[in-house]
Amino acid sequence: MKKQYSAKNNNTYKPTKTFLQSNNKRIVLFGSVIFSLLFISGCSPDSVFEDSMPMTEAPSNNADKTLQEAEEIENNIRNSYARLASQRSDVCPKLIQEDVGSQVIKRTSEVMVNDYCDYFLYPQEGQNISVKVNNSQIEALLIVPTLYNFANGDYQVSSYDKHVIRLAYNGANYKPENFIYDVAVTIAN
Repeated sequence: MKKQYSAKNNNTYKPTKTFLQSNNKRIVLFGSVIFSLLFISGCSPDSVFEDSMPMTEAPSNNADKTLQEAEEIENNIRNSYARLASQRSDVCPKLIQEDVGSQVIKRTSEVMVNDYCDYFLYPQEGQNISVKVNNSQIEALLIVPTLYNFANGDYQVSSYDKHVIRLAYNGANYKPENFIYDVAVTIAN
């Protein structure tokens, strides 16, 4: 038997070129990213077609309405907190309400923990508000709906709205930690 010797051909074992070599991998990856971004933007509610439509007043009215509703909810939360705080002498802000048949709201032995305390009040249009405090180191101001100093006299209510009376410490010395005072708010027709 004769042995057959074959010469190895160097070209017989060449690795075949794969489609996804390093340069091609980058191109395919880039293309798939672009395709997915186009697909996502086409499916989103903010599509190009909607942006090209003429604007109407409805979206701005909805935004204003939503903002107004959020402000009303925040206001109701503050008023609820203030209603509960009115039962304690050391918590601010407070909601004060006049008793039926009485024009004077008296709060005795109030405790000012911070530098000021706010009192919420809902007077009717045309009423006069005056504030008397038993301590000259406390400044009485109306801060909502307008800025007014009660040292200048009574304030006449021009609209039915929430009015915020701020009693602020205005002494020459440092305020004591728990500053005690009496306040009387008069609401006259």
